[in-house]
Amino acid sequence: MKTRQKALELLRTVGTLPDDRIDLAEAALALAVLDQPGAEPEPYRRHLAQLALDVADATQAAGKGPLPLSTRIAALRDVLYAKHGYRGDSDTYEDLQNANLIRVIDRRLGLPVALGILLIHAARAQGWGILGLSFPGHFLVRMDLDGERAILDPFDGAARREPRELRDLLKQTAGAEAELTPEHYTPVTNREILLRLQNNLKLRHLRSDRADQAVEVIENMLLFDPENPGLWREAGLLNAHLGKLTAAIQAFETFMVQGSKLGASPQLLHQTASLVQQLKTRLN
Repeated sequence: MKTRQKALELLRTVGTLPDDRIDLAEAALALAVLDQPGAEPEPYRRHLAQLALDVADATQAAGKGPLPLSTRIAALRDVLYAKHGYRGDSDTYEDLQNANLIRVIDRRLGLPVALGILLIHAARAQGWGILGLSFPGHFLVRMDLDGERAILDPFDGAARREPRELRDLLKQTAGAEAELTPEHYTPVTNREILLRLQNNLKLRHLRSDRADQAVEVIENMLLFDPENPGLWREAGLLNAHLGKLTAAIQAFETFMVQGSKLGASPQLLHQTASLVQQLKTRLN
């Protein structure tokens, strides 16, 4: 229970931080603890530190001074995929373990976003420029150095992806008519990466008709993104579906407050207010 409480406190703290101060891997580790009762995070923190140290060691042979982008990418590949054996889980892609950082580290298998978090962690520990992209259906990362850019696929050994390959990947995930646009290359924030990680769990629970577990995932998401109106509305809808009327009302009312601040449509706000009145009537 103490470990779980620490994870909750860490995520609540993350919810108050500016995005650039979020420790992505540490937050993902806290989410994994909540998803796996009894897990102790310290051995996994040591592993994360070892990944960073191994990447630093891998670059020492390249000499002093700024390292070329290709050398940085090679070091990440050698450490994460060759030395530590990480790979994308193509065989059991839908397995919930693939979105839990603790189980990803245990199994050396994961989804693109979970493996991407490990790549980002190891690269940022060296002070290298790396970020996630808003590419749909398949998480990608981008590394930048002196005007040179490389888009890497964490699911495939950090392979470098060229525009033709990205177009093919997009069509696989978004349909044959989809075409690349600038928005597919838009960087995402640390919070958005964490949301993307947790969305994998939420959607799998919903597909398996486990709305109660999906609500738990959303509640954990709200710890680190408490001003997200969409999450509050989802929590309201799922709690109402589960018959948890008081929780649904509270979530909808929070949605209306946050939604009003962030420009939610008057129609949606009115619709939600009507839902709240209906739920309050059912409580009486």
